[in-house]
Amino acid sequence: MLVLLVTFSLLPDGEAGGELVVSALADRGIESRWVVWDDASVDWATADLVAVRSTWDYHRRTAEFLAWARKVETETRLLNGADVFTWNADKSYLVDLAADVPCVPTALLDDATLVRGLEDALGRWGEVVVKPRTGAGGVGVVVASSVDDQRLEGLTAAPWVVQPVVHSVRSTGETSVHVLGGRAVSQVDKVVASGDGVSDIRVHELYGGQSRSVDLGAEQSSLAESAVSAAARRWGADLSYARVDMMLWDGAWAVSELELIEPGLYLDVDPANAGRFADLVESLL
Repeated sequence: MLVLLVTFSLLPDGEAGGELVVSALADRGIESRWVVWDDASVDWATADLVAVRSTWDYHRRTAEFLAWARKVETETRLLNGADVFTWNADKSYLVDLAADVPCVPTALLDDATLVRGLEDALGRWGEVVVKPRTGAGGVGVVVASSVDDQRLEGLTAAPWVVQPVVHSVRSTGETSVHVLGGRAVSQVDKVVASGDGVSDIRVHELYGGQSRSVDLGAEQSSLAESAVSAAARRWGADLSYARVDMMLWDGAWAVSELELIEPGLYLDVDPANAGRFADLVESLL
């Protein structure tokens, strides 16, 4: 059996800790290797399974990436699938998902509706955060408290989503739950940078955030499994793996992101996720 683990050109050896996945699969008698998604020399048809893992340039090359995914799934099995990728690549999916599970409130903006939409969002929520509808890694995130806030000069190209600033992110932080085979299997809690004068709401390590592996919480597990199940029903898809990010909003957990394209396993924080992922792959094969 051969599994191709998909990454991008700046990370040819995969995500941090990626060697743990290769080793865990080998322990189960499954050959695997890291390949770059746009490498024309890769013969995707030779793989029994393709798992997108760290294609962290897809938000800059979305149309090209989605066309690649559609081609690959004509040749072999692609975890979660191109239709799901297309839906999940645009953060407007949170508007759809909110019909089924609690989500951080989300509205849509473009150049034509920017001022009116911001005024409405500010009136409803006060301080807001504007994000690219297709984005990753916290890039292009802008916080604003008025339509003439100078920070809005940092907006990337439209379209965007606008959400309330979830103030609990500065105290409780954000939680990520990994769901494999429909079941919550691990949890990582993330907090923003601390210290005098720190105001960033991003939990990414690039911006000073910290992550740690913790025991699964019952409420967090239930929400994560419900979110994945809702997306699976919507698409009639077998969503083999996912990561559900959530925050405390109005005193209850709410989904802030549902990662179905390349749900990072945080192997540097929880190395045991390599074995859990390998178990999933073994069951699928």
